[in-house]
Amino acid sequence: MTDENEDSREQGVEFGSLADELEDEEYPIDKAALLERYGDRELELEGNTTTLRTVLESQGETTYESADDVRRSVIGMVSDEAIGRQNYSDRGGSTESEEGTEESV
Repeated sequence: MTDENEDSREQGVEFGSLADELEDEEYPIDKAALLERYGDRELELEGNTTTLRTVLESQGETTYESADDVRRSVIGMVSDEAIGRQNYSDRGGSTESEEGTEESV
């Protein structure tokens, strides 16, 4: 059995069950129809929540060709809100103290 949210987080945005609903939607769909159906659905960002309407409302009139198209638009519109702490990486690399001790080769 898989967790329903296992594949619904992309680039810091948790789509939850909306991800499956977007996959089941018929495309193309314009922004007005998309927001009428799903605008009040919540998206989780790093330590915050927002609605699909809030994220996409400032985007101009557009027609989405697929669920991937909707997800890409959301990810592009949330920008820094979804990444958590800015200028911070937990993927390794050097720290300030290590940077001072590195030698040129």
